[in-house]
Amino acid sequence: MNTENLTAGLAQAVMSSVPETSAEAMKEARKGLLDFTAAAFAGRRDKGVEKLVKLAEEEGGVPIAPLIGRNQKTTPSQSALINGFIAHALDFDDVHSDVRGHPSAVILPALIAAASAGRIDKSRFLGAYVTGIEVMARLGESAGRHHYEKGWHNTGTLGAIAAACAVGFAENLNQTQLQKAIGFAAARSGGMRVQFGTEMKPLHAGLAAQAGLFAVKLAKAGFGGSVHALDGEKGFFGLYGDLERAETLLVNGWGKPWRIVSPGLWFKVYPFCSAAHHAADAILKLKAEHGLTFGQTERIDVIYPPGGDAALTERRPKTGEAGRFSVEYVITLALHGKDFSVEHFTSEPIPESFQKGFERIHRSCDEQIQPAENAVPKGRFTIVRVTASGGHVYETRIDCPKGAPGNGLSEKDIEDKLRLALPGEEEKAAELIKAAGQSNIDRYLQLI
Repeated sequence: MNTENLTAGLAQAVMSSVPETSAEAMKEARKGLLDFTAAAFAGRRDKGVEKLVKLAEEEGGVPIAPLIGRNQKTTPSQSALINGFIAHALDFDDVHSDVRGHPSAVILPALIAAASAGRIDKSRFLGAYVTGIEVMARLGESAGRHHYEKGWHNTGTLGAIAAACAVGFAENLNQTQLQKAIGFAAARSGGMRVQFGTEMKPLHAGLAAQAGLFAVKLAKAGFGGSVHALDGEKGFFGLYGDLERAETLLVNGWGKPWRIVSPGLWFKVYPFCSAAHHAADAILKLKAEHGLTFGQTERIDVIYPPGGDAALTERRPKTGEAGRFSVEYVITLALHGKDFSVEHFTSEPIPESFQKGFERIHRSCDEQIQPAENAVPKGRFTIVRVTASGGHVYETRIDCPKGAPGNGLSEKDIEDKLRLALPGEEEKAAELIKAAGQSNIDRYLQLI
């Protein structure tokens, strides 16, 4: 494929997809839907959700699409926006290493909104989800690591196009319509990492879901737009990514295997940025083996490969919300005997005693250390080295943290995650688990 045919090539790959024939892909899609549901129910009472719901109520409209965990409906557009925020509010939703972002929190809210409006063939819901993951992973690979490291938030910049492709697949758009929808979504792609640690960061997911949903609506209405939005120097990859990578990686080997299967989704065990999960596992391991406490430490070194801590933008966070993007806060929590529950990652201020301790924790990058073959994401590792007050040094390295592909969560683990998000609602959790495993999505839509 040359760089002048990227949009056409992607649209053709999407519309010719038959993910339903892969039992493994559909199994992973059901796990992904269940994990998304757990993350959303855990985040449904976030303060930012209340603000968005109030704005939706003021805006008005015909209430036909659900807000997850709220026993409330809004317009499909509002639903996509708010459910995207809800799912990503706590940073407890899945990530994908090819995306370097959060695919399900964008793709599923768009599909839920479209399904609730009667716009899609509901039997294609999970297949559309698989296809959307494929698109977002391919976009991530094609954009290259510099897109993220420059400051873009891939969940927002790549998510709108992926959501448009997922909804377009489920709505059976024709080739020209989907190429236009890709262009409409690309025009609204955005999201900057400067927003990490604020309410705006999870809203990127909602904005992308909303943009993808609207892009398909525009295309079906016959609205005019370019069918070459990804192509050439003035297209999406010329501006935001890497045309040469896109030419090679965007559609070659499509669905062989599906990206939801390999490398697969990373289902989180902790409600904070996945870039800190290696260090979290490491400090818990050192604590369990040696009984370490913060008071016993003199210095803590956290060592990454170059760029490995790019997402961890907060070195001196003031709130638990900002602490989701701080390895300093995560390590400090653990060594003060605190767990990694949601309550420690809210907008409440971090104790001053914790903040003073951040100075003891030092980050560095070492390009000489070789990544392990099983590293997730590829090329990543984190070494945590604790120098105790008496001079003894304790060190461990994590290449593939709990929850990541290769060290992933079982279906039971994800079911338990949902149960924890629904305390005292065991019957509802059981019904949701059952509904997420069905090919027809109607019951699931009723329950959320």
